[in-house]
Amino acid sequence: MTQQRPFLVLWTLAVAATVAAFVVHLALRGRTVDLGYRLGRARAEQARLREVKRVLSLEAASYETPQRVEMVARSLLGMTPPPSERIIPVRGYTAPPERDPTSGEAGSAPPSGGRRE
Repeated sequence: MTQQRPFLVLWTLAVAATVAAFVVHLALRGRTVDLGYRLGRARAEQARLREVKRVLSLEAASYETPQRVEMVARSLLGMTPPPSERIIPVRGYTAPPERDPTSGEAGSAPPSGGRRE
């Protein structure tokens, strides 16, 4: 019986160590799975936010076009081109060349009409 006692103690320690290692393994595996789900949700949110940023960038760029500014000025703000008697010429300023509002050429006066001297 004296020889079985050290074996029993060692066997108990080996079983306890194995159980502890298995519990630690399960805890780490559960943590890994949880982090994987969190990472997936974070990546999905990141993709959604990138799409929102792209849409908002396009929308902001559309607000900067002269046609959009003119449309907002005319429809929402009720603005109209000033009558010729209200235009005061500025000395030393040369007006940009007039353009046809239907042509849409770049580098020309806005469709509401440039300054006239």
